[in-house]
Amino acid sequence: MNIQLKTVLDARWLRAWRRWPWWLRALLGGVLLLTLWAVVGHLRHGPDAEDVPVGVVQSGPLAINITEVGTIQSRDKVVVRNEVEGRNTIISLIEEGKTVRKDDLLVELDASDFQKRQAEQQILVENAESAVIQARENLALVLNQNQAALDQTAVDAQFAGLELVKYEQGELPQEIQKLEAQITLAREEMQRVGDKLEWSRKLAKDGYVTRMELQADELAVKKCELDLQLALRALTVLKEYASVQKMTKLRSDINQTGLAVERAKRKAVADQTRAETDLRARKQEYERQKTKLDHIVDQIAKCRILAPTDGLVVYASTAGPRRGQMEPLRAGLDVYERQDLIYIPTAASMIAEVKIQEASLTKLRAGLPVRLKVDVLPNRIFWGQLEKIGVMPDAVDAWLNPDLKLYTCTVTFDAASGELRPGMGCQAEIIIEEYDQAVFVPVQSVLRIKGRPTVFVMTPGGPLERPVEVGLDNNRMIRILSGLKPGEKVLLNPPLPLASVEDEGSAKEARSRAQPPAKAKTAPPGKAGDA
Repeated sequence: MNIQLKTVLDARWLRAWRRWPWWLRALLGGVLLLTLWAVVGHLRHGPDAEDVPVGVVQSGPLAINITEVGTIQSRDKVVVRNEVEGRNTIISLIEEGKTVRKDDLLVELDASDFQKRQAEQQILVENAESAVIQARENLALVLNQNQAALDQTAVDAQFAGLELVKYEQGELPQEIQKLEAQITLAREEMQRVGDKLEWSRKLAKDGYVTRMELQADELAVKKCELDLQLALRALTVLKEYASVQKMTKLRSDINQTGLAVERAKRKAVADQTRAETDLRARKQEYERQKTKLDHIVDQIAKCRILAPTDGLVVYASTAGPRRGQMEPLRAGLDVYERQDLIYIPTAASMIAEVKIQEASLTKLRAGLPVRLKVDVLPNRIFWGQLEKIGVMPDAVDAWLNPDLKLYTCTVTFDAASGELRPGMGCQAEIIIEEYDQAVFVPVQSVLRIKGRPTVFVMTPGGPLERPVEVGLDNNRMIRILSGLKPGEKVLLNPPLPLASVEDEGSAKEARSRAQPPAKAKTAPPGKAGDA
């Protein structure tokens, strides 16, 4: 069905072509032939030179440099920071750009909250001081009581020893001697009454003594016998029982008083330790409260920020590293602890802080000459040198744009003229190399094909691919070490499939790593002059 429809359509076009006039068919045929010829020529020889942008290989002086904007800063400066804890409001602020003398008032912060805390803390300090005095007096009382207790137990121990000696060497022998004397007397008395009884019995036989008298003498003999037995038994009890019991008790009293002395000593140590510990704790509490009070007083004093030296006042929000993200310093603004408030330059020497992109770091080295132009002094040129290259990218810029990595570099230069101030904008031209005679082409004409720098040279037969050896570039022109001659033309936009070309970042990095020739010279730094 499709083949039949195509056949019918072709027949209709053929009949319509035959009905056209001959001259119209000749004109259309000529146009088709010209178009076919142009297409074939384009495919064979490429586009005409007039239609393709080309660049001319140049020869002459070439400067390899990096130009970036920066900020003028003081080389040496005194940083005035907020040393008050927390967030506080600025009550008064000195004008920026004013020259101050040492101890002049720069910033005054709101201290009302600290003054309220000071009154409350003063009460706590006084209470703590009273507690210290009470603990000290208590310690003195404990020491006095301990000494009295120790003296009393010592006296009791001494008396217990004396009681034993007194009984053993005095009372006991005395009692024994007394009982022995009673026994002796009782025996003598018994002998006497016995003799008397014998005599009374003889007299009673003769009738000279009555029975009553005889009985009385017998009774006296019995009484003497009983007294003698009692005295002997008392002596036995004294020696075998009473003296032993008494001496055991006295020895026990000595031991008890000795233990009492030991208890008194230990109790004295414990009471003294407790009192001393309480006194130390009270003192530490007092010192802690006193330290807090001193800290509050110090914070109140720090609410008045004075100039540490003579100099010019520069706000940190104007000349600080985060000036773009900081709110301008003013009265009524809340500031936090350790925040930079004011910079006071202390020397005439100045520096320029310049942020360099990551791709250009490999070209830099310390000591490179730098040509500076300050925005407010467009007709002046200041010569300096690159002193320091940032190790890590700027954190603020990285936070704002993670894909943008800028490294802060420091440029030193002579600013003895006194015309520059911190915070001024500048343009820094870092001169890496300068060549009196070099061959160079626009940087966009060089591509990397299979890892080799390549250009497309325009020839009468069309553009031809040619590998070259390149040196450094200044982001506009790249030096050609070999492969091209001055006057040749190269394509600025080579007709090359994108898949065969390395990305632009890799190409630029490879160009940056190319080594310059040994005879390249650098521009020496000079003094400030007219542009």
